[in-house]
This record gives sequence, structure tokens and C-alpha cells, in this order.
Amino acid sequence: AVVGAGLGGSAAAYFLQQHFGPQVQLDVYEAAGVGGRLATVTVNKQQYESRGASIHALSLHMQDFVKILGLKHRREVAGKSAIFSGEHFVLEETDWYLLNLFRLWWHYGISFLRLQMWVEEVMEKFMRIYKYQAHGYAFSSLEELLRSLGGEAFVNMTQRSVAESLLEVGVTQRFVDDVIAAVLRSSYGQSVLVPAFAGAMSLAGAQGSTWAVEGGNKLVCSGLLKLTKANVISARVTGISLHSSEGRALYQVHYESTEGQGSAFYDMVVVTTPLHPSRSNFTFHNFDPPIADFPGAFQPSVTSVVHGYLNSSYFGFPDPKLFPFTSILTTDTPDLFFHAMDNVCPVNISAAFRRKQPQEAAVWRVLSQQPLDKHQLKTLFRSYYSVQVTEWQTYPRYDAAKALPPIVLHENLFYLSGVEWVASSMEMTAVAAKNVALLAYNRWHQDLEKIDQKDLMHKVKTEL
Repeated sequence: AVVGAGLGGSAAAYFLQQHFGPQVQLDVYEAAGVGGRLATVTVNKQQYESRGASIHALSLHMQDFVKILGLKHRREVAGKSAIFSGEHFVLEETDWYLLNLFRLWWHYGISFLRLQMWVEEVMEKFMRIYKYQAHGYAFSSLEELLRSLGGEAFVNMTQRSVAESLLEVGVTQRFVDDVIAAVLRSSYGQSVLVPAFAGAMSLAGAQGSTWAVEGGNKLVCSGLLKLTKANVISARVTGISLHSSEGRALYQVHYESTEGQGSAFYDMVVVTTPLHPSRSNFTFHNFDPPIADFPGAFQPSVTSVVHGYLNSSYFGFPDPKLFPFTSILTTDTPDLFFHAMDNVCPVNISAAFRRKQPQEAAVWRVLSQQPLDKHQLKTLFRSYYSVQVTEWQTYPRYDAAKALPPIVLHENLFYLSGVEWVASSMEMTAVAAKNVALLAYNRWHQDLEKIDQKDLMHKVKTEL
């Protein structure tokens, strides 16, 4: 059984079938809709991503899914970004690459180069995971996975802040306050106190080229489930109880659906929904020792998709025709009530599509911690036709993280969502899904040589 049909659940189902073979029977439980947080909203008969909007160019699993499913990359529509302090723009992008570099250098010295080197070093080590997974290696804990990629330094990066790590490599406080803070507010809705590893992943996405799926990123989830011919059960899982059969663990999954309560037995269960009390009231029965509660909290986060006329005067442009930006990030200023906003394109972009001019009514996605009140909407928009609000508890509250959650809850009971406490992105979820599938397979076949191996770089080279 796989609990949850978001990206984690659909990728786990796909990878489990890949390793165990087509004869494996897969039930996927989902209470809401397939796709989880990869959802869209409709404005004027067009669909727009409400979250999970962009994918980094180095996301190899996501690239694979798109290829296997015959999906396409969405056409890029260029636009410029700026960082707003609540009073003025602290940094503005231009059409000229060299001018952008000059502005960064003029404002911040070589901080941006030091940042780039730091992020590249982290990403280069992180990319080793694809080699390990291609050779069938898996990890029984998030700490072991991180250690295999970057040693103790990577584990430590989940315990200290991104600000501390960057100041250490010579990035200035001003660059951290202006640029790093703005990127983290737009991706995680949190401050520069997020752990260094989660910060590095978010900053890599901000620097590199990104892409999205034509038709919506959620098509990856429905596509993978169709491909695996998984049996999707529309029900909310309420708990799991342990039984044993001929010396092997047997798991009873309890669920509630529109038809009432039910349960079913499985040799193996992968839970991909967050097990934090604030997110799910999930119970475990007959486990000895009992499965402990998961500490930590989740960050409330609100997406407002607004169809209206931007109030460019608020940003210092009395004439809306002259407003040049399609994406506005914000610094960590107490009075600022939103984290970021961008002029979004629909999930289906035709060849004739053009972005609306700043003086025209356009669709904007505004990210904030609280729902926007009337006054705040009037501050950002001269007038608007519609507002669609989605409230999520999207990301872990990173400053509350002490230890990382386990992957193995019991013999053949696995937990996938803990990876979010390392970093939260579509690709991290796909990497975790592949790891859980390999771990489940290697444990089932008692292939311990493929689990938590030390010095993997050397091993993989000799295998080649």
C-alpha cells in the first residue's frame, strides 16, 4: 500500500513496480485528489499552477518522468524580477546579463560569486545520489543518505542556518538580508534561519534555469499512476495496525471512504503523507516499541491567485505602462504582508501567447503567511475581478527542526515525507521515493550489501 497520491506517492508506486516487477500489487490511498500540492486553479477558463510551480534543470528524476510519460516542457515566457523592501526596490533585473552582473557587483561586491561557488559545491555532491541509485544503493535514514553525499558536513547543514554558513564563506550581511532573505521568503515563506541544506536547494533553484510541465506539473502524478496501473482508492487512511503471519510482519491499513470504514492487509506500506499531529490524525496499533510522535511544526502558507490590475504606484511607478517586472520578491521587513508575487502564465501556453502588458488585467499569484484582507488587496491591486485563496501547511517550520524523522518505521513500513525536513522540492521528493523503493526491495531480498554502504564513490567507480 502507498498512502498518498501526491508526487511522493505516485513516484513511490512507479519505482516500487520498477524494482519488484509488474506482478507487484499496488493500492494507492488518496483522500483528496491525485497530485497533492501540485494543484491548479482556473481563472477565465485557463488553468494556473497554485504551488509547486518550477522545477530545476538538474532534476534528473523529474526529467525522466516527463520523458517516460511523453509530456512536454512548457514554453518559457521571459520576464524580469526585482526585490522590494516595502519602500523601494533594492535590486532590479534588466534585459542585459552584463548589467545585472555589474549591479550585483556594485551593490554587494563578490558576495554573489561566493554564493554561487557555495551552492555549486553542494549541488555537485548532491548529484552523486543519481549514481548511487542507478547502482541500486539505498539508505535506511536521512542522515546516512546525507553522509554518503557530503559526509558529516551535509548532516551539520540540516542543523545550522543558511545565514551562518554563508557569512562563514565570506558572503556579506547585506547580501544575506537583501537577496538570500528574498529568495527564501518566496520559496519557503521563511527567514534566513532555515537550515543551510534546505537553503542551498532553494538558492540552486533561484540561480539555475527552471522549467515546468506543459498542462500542469500534476500531470506527472496522474501519469505515473496510470503507467503503473496502480489501484487508486479514494479514501482517507486513519491508521495502521501490525499483525504477523508465518513470522513475517503483516500490516492492516484502516481507512474511511464515502462508503464508510474499511481495512485491508499488506506485506509492505509506504506512507507519503506527513505524520505530524498538525497534519494528520494517523494512529499506529500493536507496534512494540510504539511508533513515536513526530516533533516539529508546519509553516502556514497562503496562495492568492488574483485576476486584476496591479497597483504599480505602490511600487513607485505611477504610470503602470512603465512597470517592468513580472516577479517581485520581498525582503524580511516587519510591515510587508506578502512574501512574493508573480505575473503567472497558464499551464497551457500556445505559440500565440503573449504576457499581458503591465497596464492590463493579468493573473498574479501572491504568496503570504496569512490570507490577504481587503485593504492589503487594495494596496497591491487598483481593482480586481477575482481572488482564489488556497491555504496550505506546505513546508516544515525549519527553525523548529531538531532531529530528522526516520525512514524505516518498522520492518516493511516506510515513511517518505520526512525528507521535507532536509529540503522540500519536487526533486527531493522523487529522490526520496526512489530511495524508499530501493530500500524496500533490498530489505525484502535481504541484500544488505546495498544498504548504508560506506565509501560509495569508490565502490561505484570499481563497479564501473
